[in-house]
Amino acid sequence: MNNTQLANRDDRLLREYDYEDEWVLAADLPVEDDSVQYDTVGDTLILVIDADGQVTETELDLPGPDAAVTVNNGVLTVQVHQ
Repeated sequence: MNNTQLANRDDRLLREYDYEDEWVLAADLPVEDDSVQYDTVGDTLILVIDADGQVTETELDLPGPDAAVTVNNGVLTVQVHQ
């Protein structure tokens, strides 16, 4: 397993886990769950966050298609089986 952890100056965490059969990304988002919208198109995750009227859109390249994406208590989790 490979593990990568990043934190920015606001102490927001982003963790990436690369197992033999699964890739997992966990990100601590500074917003309520209902402020987050997401969609996957092929091997791309499109993430839209609307916080206090400011909309941020981010696209992430995933290591494969058919990602399982959840947002729970401000934590975004993306799982891709390899």
